[in-house]
Amino acid sequence: MNSQQPVIQLKNVSKTFGEVRSLSDVNLEIFPGEIVGLLGDNGAGKSTLVKTIMGFHKPDDGGEIWFKGEKITDWSVAKARSLGIETIYQERALCEQQPIWRNMYMGREIVNRFGMLNVKAMKAEATRLMSEHMGFTSVAVHPDNPVQTMSGGEKQGVAITRALHFEAELVILDEPTVGLSLSETKKTLDFVQNIKKSGRSAIFIDHNIFHIYPAVDRMIVLDRGKVAGMYKKSEITMDELIESMYRVARTGNLKEQN
Repeated sequence: MNSQQPVIQLKNVSKTFGEVRSLSDVNLEIFPGEIVGLLGDNGAGKSTLVKTIMGFHKPDDGGEIWFKGEKITDWSVAKARSLGIETIYQERALCEQQPIWRNMYMGREIVNRFGMLNVKAMKAEATRLMSEHMGFTSVAVHPDNPVQTMSGGEKQGVAITRALHFEAELVILDEPTVGLSLSETKKTLDFVQNIKKSGRSAIFIDHNIFHIYPAVDRMIVLDRGKVAGMYKKSEITMDELIESMYRVARTGNLKEQN
């Protein structure tokens, strides 16, 4: 039993579109410093659940969203972001032709007392972040480098570091390893661990169990809009998790029916 207060908590959250019930009485908690994997087949409800956490969807009547012990009634994208929920999409939301420092501060630029961009301060801070949080020590990697010159894993590192720098409490990673090579996937998973080391939390969405399993503390399996299972990594092997997901896909139940 985790004695900490959850960063975010969903209570009996359902979401209906017309006659389609995409989520049904979902209950879950994400705790500080926890990386949680979100698993499920296509159509399981992962996208709807994530969009609800992000504020794109409001829960149906009766569903509740709590943030750090406070029930939030005016849930929206703006509200979620103001509380520190950041999403990193597959596309990474980076302007590839712009330098690293501009991507770090896009929309949140440092200005001087005259309201002008403080480029020197932003470059200096970007250099520090690249060294301390992304592990770049080579002089060849400079904040003036265009993002398009970076590898896929490095781009994910920029996006994750940006979220942590602006004090994200919960980072949602939408299939961050899609299209990456083996070495770039490892680099991205290392960046994910930086979220945990910073004491922040993350929801890691991926179709590839082999990527999720090593990176997370706990896994939530969705099936047909419902939470079909929650597992601590310490309590289930990867082979057992795969078999459990096959079982859920076949029957909708965690255990075989006699």
